[in-house]
Amino acid sequence: MHRIGVDIGGTFTDFALFDAEGGRMAIHKQLTTPRDPSAAVLEGVATLLARSGVAIDDVQDIVHGTTLVTNSVIERRGAVTGMLTTEGFRDILDMGFESRYDLYDLRLRFPAPLVPRRLRAEVGERVRADGSVERKLDKDSVRAAVTRLRSKGKIEALAVCLLHSYANPAHEKAIRTLVAREFPDLYVSISSDVFPNMREFERWTTTTVNAFTQPMFDRYLKRLEDGLKGQGFAGRVYIMTSSGGTVTTETARRYPVRALESGPAAGALMSAFHGRTLGLDSVLAFDMGGTTAKGALIRGGAPLKKYMMEVARVHEFKRGSGLPVRIPVIDMIEIGSGGGSLAGVDERGLLRVGPRSASADPGPACYGRGGTGATLTDANLVLGYLDAGFFLGGTMRLDKAAAERAIRAAVAKPLSLTLARAAWGIHEVANEDVARAFRIHASERGFDYRGSSMVAFGGSGPVHAMAIARKLKIPRVVFPVGAGVMSALGLLASPLSFEVARSRRVHVEDLDAQGFAAELARLIDEASGFLKRAGTPASDIAVTLRLDMRYQGQGHDIEVTLPPSDDLAATFRALPKIFADTYAETYLVSFLDEPVEIINWKVEATGPAPVFATGYSLGEGRQGDAAAAVKGTRPVYLAEAGAYVDVPVYDRYALSPGASLAGPAIVEERESTCVIGPGDRAAVDARYNLVAELARKED
Repeated sequence: MHRIGVDIGGTFTDFALFDAEGGRMAIHKQLTTPRDPSAAVLEGVATLLARSGVAIDDVQDIVHGTTLVTNSVIERRGAVTGMLTTEGFRDILDMGFESRYDLYDLRLRFPAPLVPRRLRAEVGERVRADGSVERKLDKDSVRAAVTRLRSKGKIEALAVCLLHSYANPAHEKAIRTLVAREFPDLYVSISSDVFPNMREFERWTTTTVNAFTQPMFDRYLKRLEDGLKGQGFAGRVYIMTSSGGTVTTETARRYPVRALESGPAAGALMSAFHGRTLGLDSVLAFDMGGTTAKGALIRGGAPLKKYMMEVARVHEFKRGSGLPVRIPVIDMIEIGSGGGSLAGVDERGLLRVGPRSASADPGPACYGRGGTGATLTDANLVLGYLDAGFFLGGTMRLDKAAAERAIRAAVAKPLSLTLARAAWGIHEVANEDVARAFRIHASERGFDYRGSSMVAFGGSGPVHAMAIARKLKIPRVVFPVGAGVMSALGLLASPLSFEVARSRRVHVEDLDAQGFAAELARLIDEASGFLKRAGTPASDIAVTLRLDMRYQGQGHDIEVTLPPSDDLAATFRALPKIFADTYAETYLVSFLDEPVEIINWKVEATGPAPVFATGYSLGEGRQGDAAAAVKGTRPVYLAEAGAYVDVPVYDRYALSPGASLAGPAIVEERESTCVIGPGDRAAVDARYNLVAELARKED
């Protein structure tokens, strides 16, 4: 049986067809259709299967990653959404954190709430922080509020966000039941289900994002499933979540907010897979596509994870300028540099690349689809890094003359530069933007990347990876097979997984072993239930338990992972020491005599990992040594020489394990191009990865 991974990006949609038993795959890449992304998915699946000679009846499942939810929030293309909240708390979304992300910017802006004030209504009820009810829910006020929002606001979705519902969700559940019975056409998200956390602002913004995107995502998944069914597909569709696990479409419809970083998470997951198979403990995953570049840090074979992200930032990529969302998510940095990033001269007279992008429509000037702006892809074509006749394996010819005209108009003429220097400037500015973002991201997390390896992928990533690694003093870069569509491959390496987190603030000394075990058992049943309903046997479900803990009086907590054990009573007795050890590991000291609090309880249920070969090829059947893989030479601009130099071009599919080559060199495959710098050396390992070692140069 075969499996298909589909990753929708801002410019291209990537496909990977994998035969788990044979360890062989086929890949495909085509332009995204922004108006209806499902059109590109359906067309691409049919093209991939036809090219591979595989019948759709032989496809067991399709795993899908998409940035559709993120784009919907950024572009405000979701549903008209209303909100019900506790009486007196209508303005929480406007108050926010009451903090400034830039102290000296007098024109500071924040993203407008997804639910405007006129579409927020208050209802009579009140739950205390301990879960006790101070005022019973007034159901008549709920009916009146929803009726008013429907008639005046024409709402399609409803976010229910009540105070302290994390401690007692009874009122929110009652509202959901009432609305489902009396207003069945409304999509309803309740905060105690979406994110039961005690911090109301983040809980409510997360719930509004879920409600805002739910109708759109539901319709999209229906079009996708109906289209696949029309092609004869009888298997199941799974959706990648931001945390690196997959869920059924039923779960994805209920929690679209968990798919905010769906596609990018798959690339980080696949980088971790390569790190484990290659024995690399420390890895920096670098993904550059057509719209953005992304990076993730991988330690001990697993990407770093966090539980808060921001979406729809109004100040480029400045932290604090977006909508906070609380979900389990792989910790990634995103930079507005991709193949479609537009280049120009800013108000200071300096060259700038991104964050605006030409995207898939009209795309870079060299695509010949009506774009006139100079982009990073145009620059790479002019520099000789890309072959105009071999883009996407020759299925899409690039217009070099159009790229030259765009760069002359946007950069070369305004800055009085030659065409080559202007193109090199675009390329180098993008490299430095990415390297600077990685430096900050890694230093904030105490990650020393200088002894690590980089795994580079994405359509544009392999073009820039060696130069960025050199700036960061990373000694080794790994280019996996199918690097241009590696996020699609990562989807196929992801197991079914679901994580629940619930706030319950309690002193450890006020708990007993029985109460501790009962609290976790409830969460284990809830998290495991999503997998069981998807058909995973209970015996195949692995559970990971985590607690957010702190010393009494502290304002911040740390995450403590509990050791695997069937005896939760024994774990409870060891809890103070487990916390102290984790605290000391984080801060070098611990205070054994201080009272300890548990703030959040987290349970992650994971199914068995899919069968995924540690070594796979594209089945080209033309492998040989490096000399036999040379396709020819072409002029490539080298900064070290300050001129164009004839550089050998290698066919990636003609390189066997053991083949090695020296830079400068270009290694081409259909979906991406690897640029190897002067003095660098690269070799193909037993798993068909191209592993490049950077030349050691004096500082």
